[in-house]
Amino acid sequence: MSKAINKVSVIGLGYIGLPTAAVIASRGINVVGVDVSQNAVDTINAGKIHIVEPDLDMVVQAAVTTGKLKATLTPEAADVFVIAVPTPFKDGRKPDLSYIQAAAEAIAPVLEKNNLIILESTSPVGATEQLAKWIKELRPDLSNPLDNASSADLFIAHCPERVLPGRVLEELVTNDRIIGGLSAACAQKALALYSVFVRGECIVTNARTAEMAKLTENSFRDVNIAFANELSMICDELHINVWELIKLANRHPRVNILSPGPGVGGHCIAVDPWFIVDSAPETAKIIRAAREINDSKPHYVINKIKQAADEFKRPVIACLGLAFKADIDDLRESPALDIAQQLAKQAVGEIIAVEPNISALPESLASLNITLMSLEDAMSKANIVVVLVDHSEFKSLSLEIIKNKIVIDTRGLIQ
Repeated sequence: MSKAINKVSVIGLGYIGLPTAAVIASRGINVVGVDVSQNAVDTINAGKIHIVEPDLDMVVQAAVTTGKLKATLTPEAADVFVIAVPTPFKDGRKPDLSYIQAAAEAIAPVLEKNNLIILESTSPVGATEQLAKWIKELRPDLSNPLDNASSADLFIAHCPERVLPGRVLEELVTNDRIIGGLSAACAQKALALYSVFVRGECIVTNARTAEMAKLTENSFRDVNIAFANELSMICDELHINVWELIKLANRHPRVNILSPGPGVGGHCIAVDPWFIVDSAPETAKIIRAAREINDSKPHYVINKIKQAADEFKRPVIACLGLAFKADIDDLRESPALDIAQQLAKQAVGEIIAVEPNISALPESLASLNITLMSLEDAMSKANIVVVLVDHSEFKSLSLEIIKNKIVIDTRGLIQ
């Protein structure tokens, strides 16, 4: 089956697109990665990577060295086009499909009969159909599966990514994949590609169900995290150690409470549930409530830090972690970054950021006079320590180092 696919084009070389491109290339298929960033293109063509993901550097270097992977700013003809661009929301938490539209406009001039277009971006229900409509407008000479499901010139499908940052290369191969076609023929065409590199089961469905499946997975997690976050705030009121409480409750064979934190971040869980709310605003009550709880948690943490700062004439606050989860460099939708930013804007004290996975602060923080320091330097200077991310580097913190400091631990790292 793989012999029929000679060339794949991956649009968007970020945290999903680049690993996907590299894994497909490692299976002997020619891959052209397309990105709007000249820096990303140049870095990849040098056999290096512009993001942090374990072992990805070796896979990319091997693929580039063998000539199976190259990056470019401009799409070129291929058998398959995989779209892996961001899908954030805009004002009013409405889904922003402008990146998908831009990808459609970029590939349209080079599309040919029998091409397969796969949307991997996490999308609101109906986005794959909208992609097909844009393609139809741009290339009316190619018949579309929306018009002629049985004999269309193009094949269009939705196959949402469902990998965990920090384990992307492993999960791209081992996780089951949901393949939703705009027609049965579209789904089978997409199945041929994923069968090349996925060892997990590939389950075929329609595009709308595939879109909703990814949103459901992330909303399920969001709702359960909201329960843990609300529980942590209740325990603060009742002077109960929430970490001990969760450990005890989880000894019940049918209870599995997740860990609370300073909020929910990342490009998926903090965003995707709003896509469901936008699609069914009157019905999605629990999903909306969970989002509101998790969105409010950073403000709760900030208020705790302010109370601690009132005890010092010159508060020096070390914010441990800026990424949205442990041991990665991804700052997207990060509650930790938002907390550091708000503390600086509100002039709560001197703000130190400790983020071992980045070499420089993003402009949004650097412009606020936040200082990036090593853990050792931060511990020697700070009188308030706020654990925002459970990076491996922070697990070595000893009680001796923090004994004379106020510690606000949102991750249960210091017991």
